[in-house]
Amino acid sequence: MAGGQKFISTSERASMEVERIDEVRARIPRDERRGMRTDVIVYATERLIDQIRKDLSLQQAVNVATLPGIVGPSLAMPDIHQGYGFPIGGVAATDWKEGVVSPGGVGFDINCGVRLVRTSLSADDVRPRLRELINQLFRDVPCGTGGEGPIRISKQQLDQVLVKGAQWVVENGYGEPRDTEFTEERGCLAGADPEQVSDRAAERGRPQLGTLGSGNHFLEVQRVEKVFDAEAARAMGLEENGVVVLIHCGSRGLGHQVCTDYLAQMGAAMKHYQITLPDRQLACVPTQSPEGQAYLAAMRAAANFAWANRQTILHFVRGSFQRIFGSETRIDMIYDVCHNIAKRERHRIDGETHDVLVHRKGATRAFPPGHPDLPAAYKHIGQPVLVPGSMGTASWVLVGAEGAMRETFGSVCHGAGRLLSRTAARKGRDAREVQRKLEEQGILVRSETRDGILEEIPDAYKDVDEVIEVVHQAGLARKVARLRPMGVIKG
Repeated sequence: MAGGQKFISTSERASMEVERIDEVRARIPRDERRGMRTDVIVYATERLIDQIRKDLSLQQAVNVATLPGIVGPSLAMPDIHQGYGFPIGGVAATDWKEGVVSPGGVGFDINCGVRLVRTSLSADDVRPRLRELINQLFRDVPCGTGGEGPIRISKQQLDQVLVKGAQWVVENGYGEPRDTEFTEERGCLAGADPEQVSDRAAERGRPQLGTLGSGNHFLEVQRVEKVFDAEAARAMGLEENGVVVLIHCGSRGLGHQVCTDYLAQMGAAMKHYQITLPDRQLACVPTQSPEGQAYLAAMRAAANFAWANRQTILHFVRGSFQRIFGSETRIDMIYDVCHNIAKRERHRIDGETHDVLVHRKGATRAFPPGHPDLPAAYKHIGQPVLVPGSMGTASWVLVGAEGAMRETFGSVCHGAGRLLSRTAARKGRDAREVQRKLEEQGILVRSETRDGILEEIPDAYKDVDEVIEVVHQAGLARKVARLRPMGVIKG
């Protein structure tokens, strides 16, 4: 199979031993014959497990369990689906000193993430001018595969962005100081080094600051359909029928090139470090090796670019709303959290505190109340967790819970999870018909391409409500609010 992954037949996937722990947890026990160093824990209902078995994601979670230095189980969130090496929706921690780092455990879109902002408007205010607003947003926020952003920066300025992230954007007039207060790591991951980012990566990223990109990236105008936790919603400024905006994008071509560059280096270096794995897409090196430290420095730089990108987009979203609804319209940050990252953290495992590198690949940080990394305004409720669904269904706001720290290195799902491949989603469908049906539901969609609509149809995704119910019932996060789309722009 392409990428060096062993071909697993449909019958083998279906027969893979999965032990049910309870209604929302299952286990694939450690099997030394497979080279597994630990168990796989899957957070899913039986129905979701049946859907997950249709691709290679469970086998990929098993492969992750073979990584040198892995501590705790290989984790699979309910939105798990097949990715590059690691499954998307996978979490794995490796020992900081003795373990490895794997670019496949972060993915090609480094710090792909979501940013949620609230507006001072209600759905009743927005609905009469929704088409006008979506058209304005579509003009002001470039999207699509290439795309040049609204800000021109030099190579020297790009280096500053790679070090300072969203903070550089705000300092240069594209935002408000409180924006970074409500961004994970304040929008700037320490330890970034532009020198470890190739010229090709910098060349690809420099024109793209302030762009959405393509694929599953989007900007959605949403209404708060229902509040489930009044205290947490109040802390975030969420009210039923209020209008919010969800921005989903990452590090664009820069992050993709960083991953490409270091996968090639690590694939060659594995022989030197005598690392053998069941899938070459899991290419990794010791975290403390020169190659490992160089990758982490470049990955952090790409993560900072992504935070700067979302911050830039927010600035132009503010302009769009104020152009349509007046200069007094407020757009305030709720939170920004990434879901493709590897971060050094301290976690308790079997009663002892360990220094680990947590790989979250299509998984969102979900720290509980009282955690020192949370903004003061959220200390009493826990970290906001932002989970997009699909453009025809819903998105969710959760808060992290203690169970996540006990079981999943403070992590939960990041979305609904794909059910259909992009090819299958496009097959036999007409983009105009999809747009018409969504419009009948009150959802306006603007896309740069036909495929941008077809590949992201609601049927392409699992049931986001069922995914959310799993993490809620498992005690990993608590429901706060359900959001419904009103207008969507896509690549």
